Amino acid sequence: MACRMLHICRVVNNSIKNVQSINNETGDELWKGVTSVSNAGRRRGRGRGVAKKRDLNKGQIIGMGKIPIQFPGLNTPVFRGKELVQQQKLSVDPERKQKLIEFRQSQTRPMRVKLSPLERGWTSSKMGGRKIGPPDPIEEDTFEGFETWVLENKMITCMTGNLGRKNRVSSFVVIGNGNGLAGFAISKAPVAKASLKTAKNRAGQRLMYIPRYKEHTVLHDFFTQFGSTKIFVKKMHEGYGLVCHRVIKACCEAIGIKDIYAKVEGAKNVKHTVKAFFIGLLQQKSYQQLAEEKRLHVVEFKAENGNYPVVLASPAQVRKPNEVPSNEPLDFTQYVMGNRVVLKKKKLPPFFTKLPSYKKRLVKLERTRNSDETRIQLLAKYGKLHSFLTEKYPEAQLLCKRKPREDETVE
Repeated sequence: MACRMLHICRVVNNSIKNVQSINNETGDELWKGVTSVSNAGRRRGRGRGVAKKRDLNKGQIIGMGKIPIQFPGLNTPVFRGKELVQQQKLSVDPERKQKLIEFRQSQTRPMRVKLSPLERGWTSSKMGGRKIGPPDPIEEDTFEGFETWVLENKMITCMTGNLGRKNRVSSFVVIGNGNGLAGFAISKAPVAKASLKTAKNRAGQRLMYIPRYKEHTVLHDFFTQFGSTKIFVKKMHEGYGLVCHRVIKACCEAIGIKDIYAKVEGAKNVKHTVKAFFIGLLQQKSYQQLAEEKRLHVVEFKAENGNYPVVLASPAQVRKPNEVPSNEPLDFTQYVMGNRVVLKKKKLPPFFTKLPSYKKRLVKLERTRNSDETRIQLLAKYGKLHSFLTEKYPEAQLLCKRKPREDETVE
């Protein structure tokens, strides 16, 4: 029995010792146990969202706790005039706890401000695709109406002899007013904020004017290349939109181009893509320049206008038909593309074209095939549904039924 009692006493003593060891830990050691991450875990990216250490003693006054007590010589003077101050209990402050919580929350870093979907950029919280405002004014030039788009903002490193691996931030931006003026620049700085500001101001001093067709698209189709990046740009009609790489889309918004199709082949390097696109825009030629080069008229045909010819430009001296070689390319797109032909993949036929039911449908529709187009052509040529057989068989004319008027009586 005695042995059992001794055994129980030992367990109690051990438990008391364990509790004492926990209570004897310092505040720094407790914070370290909550916020620390091992070196191996830090290399794997852990511990980025861990809260920082806070001093919980800040905001509190010695002697002023949950129950405020007046201690002469500690939180109040010993004498008040000639009277000796006595120790006494003070009134409880009901807002003390709430004020202490608000003060401790103010020590933490503020929460990141949520951006609207239109201001977030391309991916998550990265700077790519975001707008950072116009550049700083230079004397009287305030850059009113200009906007800056961040195309690239990344960390770069270089090895130095005395500092070792040195980190810097590289920023690549494009600036424009949406009305034909645009420019781009790159800057490097130890801090991202300084790098973006320098690049923005530098781009504002390198503006270029880009001509546009009817203020919404490029003048003509063109091919451009910088390094191993190739871009095929196609002029599109109003309302088509920007169907292109996101970097080219940001450049088009800065320039003021609203409708374009661009296909990037080869490397998708951001700097090479921007340089290739601006080179192609600057090498565009107006219709008058192309007409003077070829000494021929530049004529436009549009399907929505019934392929009615519209003369866009005429040279001072036009070549005669016998002066134009038979093998000279007269296609406008082929000429501006430098005799390059864009490879277009053949569209695969739908699956139902191989079914027997589809062949039966074609046989049934054969008699009425192209009837709508034929009707429009006959109306345009003769003014009515008239053909070469109408003169031979006048009794086969199609008579339009006239609706009776209200005042006419039907017999």
